Formats: sequence, C-alpha cells, structure tokens
Amino acid sequence: MTLSPPLKKKLLAAVVVAGVAALAWWAWRAASDDGPGEGFVSGNGRIEATEIDVATKLPGRIEEILVREGDFVEAGQPLARMQIETLQAQRDEADAGRQQAEHGVVAAQAQVALRQSDLAAAQALVAQREAELDAARRRLARSQTLSQEGAASVQELDDDRARVRGAEAALAATRAQAAAAQAAVAAAEAQLVGARSSVNAATATVARVEVDLRDSVLVSPRAGRVQVRVAQPGEVLGAGGRVLNLLDLSDVYMTFFVPETAAGRIALGTEVRIVLDAAPEYVIPATVSFIASQAQFTPKTVETASERQKLMFRVRAQIAPELLKRHLEQVKTGVPGVAWLRTDPQAEWPASLAVDDALRVQAAE
Repeated sequence: MTLSPPLKKKLLAAVVVAGVAALAWWAWRAASDDGPGEGFVSGNGRIEATEIDVATKLPGRIEEILVREGDFVEAGQPLARMQIETLQAQRDEADAGRQQAEHGVVAAQAQVALRQSDLAAAQALVAQREAELDAARRRLARSQTLSQEGAASVQELDDDRARVRGAEAALAATRAQAAAAQAAVAAAEAQLVGARSSVNAATATVARVEVDLRDSVLVSPRAGRVQVRVAQPGEVLGAGGRVLNLLDLSDVYMTFFVPETAAGRIALGTEVRIVLDAAPEYVIPATVSFIASQAQFTPKTVETASERQKLMFRVRAQIAPELLKRHLEQVKTGVPGVAWLRTDPQAEWPASLAVDDALRVQAAE
C-alpha cells in the first residue's frame, strides 16, 4: 500500500512529536530528584518567622515614624513617636498636685506641733490644779482639828471645805482640757498621715504620667526587620492601635507535616535539611523544635489501618539564630521549600542534601 505524500508528512510529524515527548519525559525523569530513598521523610512548607506588632499603649495621634519598610532595627531602638502635649499637661497638673500635697504635709506638721504644745500646757495646768487641791485638803484637815479644839471658827472650816470643792472642780476641768488637747494631737497626727498619703498618691500620679510619656516613644521590643507600616504620621489611633509589624529574624522556622509512621520516630533536636525552591543549590541545616501531640487533618475517630495512614503531624524545623545573623539580608519569609528528616539514624545523607561546611560551622557557633 502506497501512502500519499501529504499522509507521509503527517505520519513523519507524529513520529517526531512522539520522539520529542519521549525524550523530554526521559530528561525530566533523569533530572528529577526522587529523594534520598529509604530512611528519610520529607514535607512541604514555607519559611516563617515570629511576627511582632508594635502598637500604641494609649490613644493618640502619631507624630512621627522613624523607620521604613525593610529597615533592620535593634532591640530598644525608637520606631515612632506619639504627640505628647496632653500628657505633658497631665504631668504638670500632677506635679502641681504633688507640690500642694507637700505643702499640706508641712501645714499638718505645724498643727501637730501646735496641738502638742497645747497638750503640754494642759498637762502643766493639771499638775498645778493637783497641787492646789492637795494644799486645800491639808488646810481643811488643819481647820477641822482646830475647830474641834475650839481654836477656829465654823466659818473658817466652811471656807476651807469650799476651797477643796473648788480645787476638785478646777482639777476635773483641767483634766478634761488635757484630754481634749490629747485628742487634738491625735487628730493632727491623723491629718499628717493623710497629708503624707496625698503626697505619695500625687507622686505615684506623676510617675504614671512619666511612664505614659516614655511609652509615647514606641521602641522595638527585639531585633528584627520592619515588614509593614500599618499606620502613617498624623493618624489618630485608639489604645492598642497597630503602627508597625516586625519580623524577628532570629526566630525563623519552617512548618511542615509528616505521616504518623514517621512522626513516631522523630524526636526534638532531630537534624533537618531544608531546600528552598528559590535556591535549590543550597541546603540549610535546621533542627526539630516542635512536634504536634495531636494529628492534623484526620477523621474524628480512627478505626482502620487505612485511616491511620491519613494521620499527619505538624513539625517545626528551627533554623539556628547564629546562622540567621550571618545572612540577615537573605532571610525571606513565605518562601516555599522542602524539609528532609532522617528517620533511620544509620542512613547516610546523600550528596544532594549535604550541608556546606561553612554553613555547618556558622550554625554550630
């Protein structure tokens, strides 16, 4: 059977296409990495880092933002400032209240001294009245003796008795005055305690406003990189309003999932090798810092062996902070990659997952 020229051309083109497809499939198979094989397990994930929101403590208007997105900041570095005119007025008011309370303490101390003087005078007068009463009683006793002997008149005896009763009444009145003076001293001392408490309260108010003034300067709680400027200068925020979002580049990790059969053989501190899609030529060393105690994405009840194969446990691979500090400019979050773990301690890492000696030293420092 003889084929026409057009049919021959179509048949030849089909053969060429099939050959090219077969060659491409073979090249893909040759170039693809099937992994290190038995004794290893892998999981897909993305590079993540601890995020920190820098927010306002009190409501107010943003005066100035001192950093830009992408800037590296140190712990304690000022990042933004809030308007503080209201707080300064509150501090002046609190300081004036403290000074007024201090003057109140001085006045209360003077009152205590005055009342103590009155008490001393009253006590001296009591002693005087006691002496007068004693003298009147002695005179009355002599008058009674003389009256019995007929040497003194009845009138003199009555006068001496009246003097005794008068001295007793004067002593009682003086003692009442002394008791009142003692009560006045106690009241003045209580006022002094209250005045000192007012000073302490006013001082605490001043200290609180000073703390609010210091908190009006938003500082970085730790070293990191500014990821997002949430607000802009001039905006009015409520208490807890977000101004900046930071990434703590000393706490970078990859979260991925492994099956139940592998999770049971993974311990904290297990070595992990991370390969990122953006830089497959580099192998990043890490260690397991977290293993979930409960499976994810599983049925509520597990009845059969086939269902147990669906158990997936969340694992976190932590990259050493020492290694991160040396490569801060290259650290990016959200980058996808693959994390490899060795479930068989006797298995040797393949050359494709070998860690560069320089990275190994940096991670161990």
